[in-house]
Amino acid sequence: MRGISRLALVSVLAVLVAFTALAWADDKKPEKLTPDKLPKKVIDAVKNRFPNAEITSAEKENEDGKVVFDIELKHDGRKYELDILEDGTIVEIEKEIKLKDLPEAVAKALKAKFPDATIKEIKEVNKVKGKQEKPDHYEVVLATKGKKDFEVTVSLDGKTIKEEKEEKK
Repeated sequence: MRGISRLALVSVLAVLVAFTALAWADDKKPEKLTPDKLPKKVIDAVKNRFPNAEITSAEKENEDGKVVFDIELKHDGRKYELDILEDGTIVEIEKEIKLKDLPEAVAKALKAKFPDATIKEIKEVNKVKGKQEKPDHYEVVLATKGKKDFEVTVSLDGKTIKEEKEEKK
């Protein structure tokens, strides 16, 4: 009997590990959506915040057990990316900014760390609570000779720079 109990225990553990791995994989794989497939609350949140926005991309993801919609859009000639919960709560807004609008400390830190790089895109990442947006950090896409574009995250004061792991895009 003891051998069967161990075998049963090992089998149960193997099944649990397999299900955990599947759940983790689902948590990481976004589902592309067309704007007409987005929940009404998500569309309403976009329209309320950006009335004339053109949605260019939408994905549904699971992050930390929550369904999050990653919406890319254009509004008044600027690119934005929003993270919106199923209930329409906007939790993050990334907005494209011009190099001239990047704080001097951030620009200097990037130049010092990546002297041969060219800045291709800058997004100011804002955390959202209600209607208030609070800048949190910058995401900057850089290009260097012989290297693919890569993204770095920079603190508001330029003191912390982290290279992002390569993402799906």
